[in-house]
Amino acid sequence: MTTVPSHSIDQLAAHERAISASLSADEFKALFRGHPGGVAVITAEGPDGPVSLTATSVSSVSVDPPLLIFSISALSSAAPALLAAETVVVHLLDSDDLDVAKLGSTSGIDRFADRDSWSRLVTGEPVYNGVRAWVRCSIIERMSAGGSTVVAAHALQSGLNRDVQHGEHGNALVYHNRTWHRLSEDSRID
Repeated sequence: MTTVPSHSIDQLAAHERAISASLSADEFKALFRGHPGGVAVITAEGPDGPVSLTATSVSSVSVDPPLLIFSISALSSAAPALLAAETVVVHLLDSDDLDVAKLGSTSGIDRFADRDSWSRLVTGEPVYNGVRAWVRCSIIERMSAGGSTVVAAHALQSGLNRDVQHGEHGNALVYHNRTWHRLSEDSRID
């Protein structure tokens, strides 16, 4: 029989106390209201047709292989279809795509009612037409994280309609403090 050193037991107890003393939801939201995020819309084909949601959690992870991550709230109506999908399309938006961002974030509407605003890739996934950029991804991992699921995806195919040159703002669309913002030359500080 092995015994656990007393300092290990003390460390475990301290860790458990730290976890139980976590921030409230309101405190956590207050922290991130001041932390802007880029805006993306994620689409997939669900059993009842195409689904989409707007996300600020998209982040690149690796260039070799090309991997990205994003999270999906269990509260989203699109969550079941997106989490069951083998492939998704992540649309990386700029301020010219504000209507697409708002569409993906509005509850209770048919986000694909305007047949002229989207099409299907040859592989079947729905893609919004004319957005700054999109990337078709294969889902490689899903991890439960509180009330959300963190998804890791491998980039397979992309389309780039409006490139952003090195050092330029490119009319980036950002979500900050519950409001949409556009980066511009005036927002540059260096």
